[in-house]
Amino acid sequence: MKMPVVFDLDGTLVDSLPGIAAAANGFLAEEGRPALPVERVAGFVGRGEDVFLERLMEAGGLDAARFCEVKPRFLEIYAEASRGTRLFPGARAMLDGFRDAGVPLGLCTNKPSGPMRVVLEAAALDGVFDAIVAGDEVARRKPDPAPLLAVLSRLGASFGLYVGDSEVDAETAARAGVPFALYTEGIRTRPVAELPHDHAFSDFGALSGIYGSVVKDAQARA
Repeated sequence: MKMPVVFDLDGTLVDSLPGIAAAANGFLAEEGRPALPVERVAGFVGRGEDVFLERLMEAGGLDAARFCEVKPRFLEIYAEASRGTRLFPGARAMLDGFRDAGVPLGLCTNKPSGPMRVVLEAAALDGVFDAIVAGDEVARRKPDPAPLLAVLSRLGASFGLYVGDSEVDAETAARAGVPFALYTEGIRTRPVAELPHDHAFSDFGALSGIYGSVVKDAQARA
């Protein structure tokens, strides 16, 4: 079996920040609070919907004790906003190229399964991945390595290339002991140089070459 590639979703394959920011500010509007800049909302992303909502409520000046009360409505707004999510340019061709080459593909996201399914449908990604782990399917979320290792296990592997865009993804790969390719056009709050990574790219056309390099390195160490 060929070495698999596992992808993060938000900010890696799909340009989800506009929809996430729209959901955040739509929720705040319903609560009578002013909108937040997209750049600030970006800092809430990456550790799942609970952490996102906690940070959003704090930034919006909402009572943290209302978390359980408002979470269902927030998730409704979040899922609806996800319907407009689109792939980054070049992502589809890259995925099709890997599939045509027989490379197993996985998806590892902290996004809960409901909004995730909406995004996969909106971006025409249904059926692309051989194994998927969503944020609400596991006890521990990224940057804990368990979700990534679970995807690899479902692919019948213990090692593979992980592709992501954020501080959370970089830490996840490091803790899982797998090579990490950083997509530099995604959602992050720190400079590329400050994130541990084995490879970095801004054009999905470069990922096949990165994959080949990782395979050669793995073979050389075997």
